Amino acid sequence: MLDDEKLTDILKAVSDPRRRELLTLLVQHGPTRVTDLAKHFDISLNAVSKHIKILEAAGLVRRRTEWREHLIEPDMGPVSEIDRWFQELRSIWAKRLDALDEMLSRETGDE
Repeated sequence: MLDDEKLTDILKAVSDPRRRELLTLLVQHGPTRVTDLAKHFDISLNAVSKHIKILEAAGLVRRRTEWREHLIEPDMGPVSEIDRWFQELRSIWAKRLDALDEMLSRETGDE
């Protein structure tokens, strides 16, 4: 289970549209070189690299080296943890809505 600090880091990392797009590209295409990722954006290679470092710090991507190439690949573990957190939220709301529905049914049944 994610602690609050890690959850905050992940949500901050994906709050930027470019980082979300980078993550999406990596999920779609698999391990990719930073220079190839940079071709999808109208920003400098250095800027793309900084975005990747933020995703790395949040645990959403990892870097691996093959020979002289550095490949960036997605790590879906934190995404699964976020999904579990959202599922908990959905569950809480579903229970509250069910209770409200039951209360409204009782009130309309009394009239």
